Amino acid sequence: MMDEILKQVQEGSLTIEEAKKKLAAYEDLGFAKVDLHRPMRQGFPEVIYGEGKSADQIMAILQSIQERGSDVLITRVAKEKAKTILLRHPEFTYAETGRILYWKAKEANNNTDSYIAIICAGTSDLRVAEEAAITAEVMGSKVERIYDVGVAGLHRLVDHLDVIRKATVSVVIAGMEGALPSVVGGLVSRPVIAVPTSVGYGANFQGLSALLAMLNSCSSGISVVNIDNGFGGAYNAVLIDRLARKESNEIGY
Repeated sequence: MMDEILKQVQEGSLTIEEAKKKLAAYEDLGFAKVDLHRPMRQGFPEVIYGEGKSADQIMAILQSIQERGSDVLITRVAKEKAKTILLRHPEFTYAETGRILYWKAKEANNNTDSYIAIICAGTSDLRVAEEAAITAEVMGSKVERIYDVGVAGLHRLVDHLDVIRKATVSVVIAGMEGALPSVVGGLVSRPVIAVPTSVGYGANFQGLSALLAMLNSCSSGISVVNIDNGFGGAYNAVLIDRLARKESNEIGY
């Protein structure tokens, strides 16, 4: 990247001021400092967390990222806020269930048999499951969705075992007592990332009981992320998927 920019300066197709802007590690917007070198360090641009930000703030940040030809992923965006942003940026796609806004600079190379299984216990967990699924897809991984297969009816899970076992990694999402990741972990030979949700009655404590159950799982190979953190579970799964594919240099970052 640096060599190309310096070459453009030498040829006169890029001014020194333009080159300095391209080489800057971050852009200071006053209310936010947008990390511009994150694709080089971590393989994916900075992700915008939409909750607590105004539509104008989100649009300023996404423009900074988009101008540099990077994919844009915005999580936790309420429907009304998304409508405001889409009026100015109709090129974006809004996934209402997962509350995600995104734009792809280019489609990733998905010519692979590798995929991530996104497994969710119940329909009430779909908002977290879709946050995970769309995050993984925007980051360039293939996804197989396996929904409503909780432990109250294990025959539903068993019907999908072939697909689950072939996945590079599974992201397993569950609320209530949080038992599903333990079941999946005992049936597969690949990593499992458990995501507890805040779905459940009073003693669920807004997901705390599911979190503790997952942390105390007797199945090996399970890692646990925070309550309702579908994004975090998917991000880790994509890193595992990329390592498995050995395609880090072909994904575009």
